[in-house]
Amino acid sequence: MSDKKFPIDSDAIRTLAGLLDETGLTEIELEDGDRKLRVSRGGTIMATAPAIAHGTPAVMAADAAAEARAEGDVDHPGAVKSPMVGTVYTAPEPGVAAYVKVGDTVSEGDTLVIIEAMKVMNPIRAPRGGRVVRLLIENGSPVEYGQVLLVLD
Repeated sequence: MSDKKFPIDSDAIRTLAGLLDETGLTEIELEDGDRKLRVSRGGTIMATAPAIAHGTPAVMAADAAAEARAEGDVDHPGAVKSPMVGTVYTAPEPGVAAYVKVGDTVSEGDTLVIIEAMKVMNPIRAPRGGRVVRLLIENGSPVEYGQVLLVLD
């Protein structure tokens, strides 16, 4: 690595910040050789270890019940579905209260969860106001495109 200082390109930073606004992303990273420029806003990067599933009958029964419930919620008009594949986080950082819990009332645009996809934290916002009646995901769990995350009434 060279001893030269990496010059700050404020125009590039402004351009990337503008792209964050246009796309709704929370982070953009550019790499050119051994130089990197990352611009992020409003997101919290969290590192977690993958959850270890223990195959006890009680856990497997709970998983089956949750899966059956989720299948019935797919067509619910208040179903909030994942717009991407990634890892879902229910709180802005470990040890902090969740964005929402069952029974909470939310307004349109409120952050419901965050989905990490390709090291970018993407807030999932309420498409409309309502009350959270079902939360179908667990913090740190993987989600698929179109998977129902929660249901609003």
